[in-house]
Amino acid sequence: MNELATMDFHPQPQAGEARPWAFPAPERGTLDNGLTVLRCQRPGQQVVAVEVLLDAPLDAEPASLDGVATIMARAFSEGTDKHTAEEFAAELERCGATLDAHADHPGVRLSLEVPVSRLPKALGLLADALRAPAFEDSEIERLVRNRLDEIPHETANPARRAAKELSKELFPATSRMSRPRQGTEETVQKIDSAAVRAFYERYVRPATATVVVVGDLAGVDLDGLLAETLGAWTGSSAEPRPVPPVTADDSGRVIIVDRPGAVQTQLLIGRVGADRHDRVWPAQVLGTYCLGGTLTSRLDRVLREEKGYTYGVRAFGQVLRSAPDGTGVAMLAISGSVDTPNTGPALDDLWKVLRTLAAEGLTDAERDIAVQNLVGVAPLKFETAGAVAGTLADQVEQHLPDDYQATLYQQLAATGTVEATAAAVNAFPMDRLVTVLVGDAAQIAEPVKALGIGEVSVVAAE
Repeated sequence: MNELATMDFHPQPQAGEARPWAFPAPERGTLDNGLTVLRCQRPGQQVVAVEVLLDAPLDAEPASLDGVATIMARAFSEGTDKHTAEEFAAELERCGATLDAHADHPGVRLSLEVPVSRLPKALGLLADALRAPAFEDSEIERLVRNRLDEIPHETANPARRAAKELSKELFPATSRMSRPRQGTEETVQKIDSAAVRAFYERYVRPATATVVVVGDLAGVDLDGLLAETLGAWTGSSAEPRPVPPVTADDSGRVIIVDRPGAVQTQLLIGRVGADRHDRVWPAQVLGTYCLGGTLTSRLDRVLREEKGYTYGVRAFGQVLRSAPDGTGVAMLAISGSVDTPNTGPALDDLWKVLRTLAAEGLTDAERDIAVQNLVGVAPLKFETAGAVAGTLADQVEQHLPDDYQATLYQQLAATGTVEATAAAVNAFPMDRLVTVLVGDAAQIAEPVKALGIGEVSVVAAE
């Protein structure tokens, strides 16, 4: 009889001590031309991320030329005094680099990613784009046509249409925030190369700009490299623009954007709140996450798992524009979609979730899971140089200290259940929510009116 085979088991590995993690701290400096520099050494990150922030906010756009900042941003990669648009694109490709740009309420941002070995060449191209953009008539005309082609698609997208309507409702018509970020058909078609160049010459200069560089910079003479490239960019030493105050009307009401025959209703429920300078922000982040930050949050648990109304509903806070004195503004919102017949019941249950939250509060288990998800995932979230650079750029754009993100994680971990509950209840008060519904008004208007969550009005989908 054969003897039974025996197996030797290796000892079970033991978990090591968890290493403390903190969001990386940048070093600050200034070039001779006034350009502010933030650099962050990230060992092993061979793809370097560069973010350039320009103090050219949307509210600086001339009257009737909404969208000129967007066209300018897109035109930065469409040729310089050294390269045509095609040559510029080819040079970027040879570097293995990508260059993107966009305009938003705080300003225009350019984002470059490139292997560290090609950083000198790519920084030279970026500097050329900022220093001497071509703004050729033919390229601007093409960018304007492209933007005009995008607008009907945005109008047809229920989520985009809801966001447009919510901004229009919340902010007065005189506020740039009430209008589409990238302009309307009426304003974009007026934009030409002269308008783009005038906007560029008035607002784009190194003295009011910031560059963020993140990656494995060991062995790179970054000071010399920046001096040769972005340091050659010249401009006046104008002071940063003042931030105009923001007013908003978030009195409770419902607006239905009529889409006859729609089989789903897009929901967007929102109001305005304080920006990240407010001491309530960490608790608000935590409370909002518990309410609707993930698949296991309250809204999903009720509307998706229990009732089957939706594939998912999210609650979030998004900074629109920030100011050092705390007069900035953030959008606090709940978004999702439900099938048309269940629009009324879904809204009814959503308001019940808010009422229950106000009456009974969050549980310690909800708070603990939220902290674990928000704080525990941070090292993974910021593995890439691009993620670190983007967050540092956000902090600059929002006039926050360089250690803000690191401090935020400490504050989230220290926030208790009662504090998170109060912040969530204050963020979404049931009588001060503007509800936008993109759907079939003939089917959803009466059920929504019966809920008593605010006066109901219907507008055409366009």
